[in-house]
Amino acid sequence: MTEPGIVVFAYHDVGYACLDALIQRGCRVLAVFTHQDTPGENIWFKSVADLAARHGIPVHTPASVNTAEWIARLRALKPAIIFSFYYRQMISQEILDIALLGAFNMHGSLLPKYRGRVPINWAVLRGETETGATLHYMVKRADAGDIVDQEAVAIGPRETAQDVFIKVTAAASKVLQRNLEAILQGRAPRRAQDEAQASYFGGRKPQDGRIDWRQDARQIFNFVRALTHPYPGAFTDVAGKQLFIWWVEPRTENIGAPGQVVGTSPLRIAAGQGSIEITKWQWQGGLEHSNDAHGLSLNQMMGETGPRTVPV
Repeated sequence: MTEPGIVVFAYHDVGYACLDALIQRGCRVLAVFTHQDTPGENIWFKSVADLAARHGIPVHTPASVNTAEWIARLRALKPAIIFSFYYRQMISQEILDIALLGAFNMHGSLLPKYRGRVPINWAVLRGETETGATLHYMVKRADAGDIVDQEAVAIGPRETAQDVFIKVTAAASKVLQRNLEAILQGRAPRRAQDEAQASYFGGRKPQDGRIDWRQDARQIFNFVRALTHPYPGAFTDVAGKQLFIWWVEPRTENIGAPGQVVGTSPLRIAAGQGSIEITKWQWQGGLEHSNDAHGLSLNQMMGETGPRTVPV
């Protein structure tokens, strides 16, 4: 009996790990759709396109897969199964309907919590202690389909978003391999998501990394570890320049007004509650440092302390 044909939409390390799991299983992958790398983006993750090419799998990188031309080409491939692993485009219902055995997405959270974009960064930013990977059926509404399976991972109190991403990538591969035979046989389990427990978070842009010094020290610490390398970073405005802050330590002392330099060696900034000791920093366009040569003076005011709207 011929193995069911599979079309994979994938990007990033989760896409690489899950495509590799399909290849190692000997699945009949008909084509891989991925993305051209974005100019200026820090490409710190593995290439799905390179993996597919090494195994002779056709690779496509359309600007939009939802055009009439690409829908027709996908219909001609006649995939029984569609997988989406960290693909950055919404896939139209017309495409999802092509897969007779189902279309499945791997999401980097424990759905229904943290639907939407960059869920790992959001989970770290909000101080969560657990997240995971969820394999679910794809429907028109993003991340809302029935759950096939999940795998939880812990978020350590000092772990960065990248630390957690590595764990979630391993969990995603594990979930896929655990359910792959059932999916290939058209008998994947499913359970509805609890809409009462659902939460949604939007994408983040580099400019969303501005620190709000009115937050308490622990919140700022979480903000920094969610955005530090390899992500664009948290920053503050100082006298018309941007100071990127790559690592901090939260302190409990309540001294000074939010954003005020209350110590220079080490560099310490007052927060809404407590204070922040900055241990790794970088002036925009300069080199990263972990010493006291920052040029800031005692009582200097940093950042934005007035009202603002935080994008989500």
